[in-house]
Amino acid sequence: MREPAYAGYFYPASENGLRTALEDAFTGERGPGSMPQTKRKDRTVVAAVVPHAGYAFSGQCAAWAYHAIAASPQPDLFLLLGPNHNSMESGTSSETWKTPFGMVRADQDFVRALVAKGTIRLDDEIMAREHSLEVQVPFLQLLDEKAKIVPIMLSEDADLQRLAIDIKETLVEQGKKAIIIASSDFTHHGPDYRYVRFTQHPQEQIAAFDKQMINLITERKPDEFLAFVEQELATVCGARAITLLLKLLKPRATAKLEQYYTSAEVTGDEKNSVSYAAIVFEER
Repeated sequence: MREPAYAGYFYPASENGLRTALEDAFTGERGPGSMPQTKRKDRTVVAAVVPHAGYAFSGQCAAWAYHAIAASPQPDLFLLLGPNHNSMESGTSSETWKTPFGMVRADQDFVRALVAKGTIRLDDEIMAREHSLEVQVPFLQLLDEKAKIVPIMLSEDADLQRLAIDIKETLVEQGKKAIIIASSDFTHHGPDYRYVRFTQHPQEQIAAFDKQMINLITERKPDEFLAFVEQELATVCGARAITLLLKLLKPRATAKLEQYYTSAEVTGDEKNSVSYAAIVFEER
């Protein structure tokens, strides 16, 4: 079982505290303004890009994506894609995850079938200290206490094209529908992040820089997006997760930026900031 590593740090460690923090994320001034709604027949969310900072910073941005997901038909599993901040290894896990809300099970049949294809390995250990996927799980539990997950952490060793093909094949072979969640923050800027690219009106320049990448995402250009990140040395920690998400989408999926802001709006610190975006992909 994967124990929660960031309860009490990125989000409250108690069940009641966590529930209150999530309610604040949905109803706060930067959130969608209400708790998740009932299902809508005219909305089918198939994927989302969601930030992964502490709930006090990015929770209200993340809530926009989960608000949209809540209105969509429930999938068989949630495919969670995130960066590995702690090592250069990619992997997946079939462990049950624990949060203050209880247990979330992995879709073990799907994980075993995907691992058997040979493009991603089973590695419970690399999941143990990673926050990018853990902070997504309580949001999912709030939407559906029976939600199943397939967690995948991505680093430079992952062949994203082959992995996308294998995931698609596994979904078809098992007759399952998934909602894909790519966990990523955008530009990390300032001395604290050893990345000072903009000096004049930095917040305006950061927003314009992020917009270039967000446009490539909403236009569904995975290779161009990843090339831009690499060429510009952009500090988008989940760039490979986003790229894999884009490679998994069907041609008819459309994208919408639901929310964007930087941590400077929360903290008042414009010298050091992290950008957050919630991008939702739908099929109609």
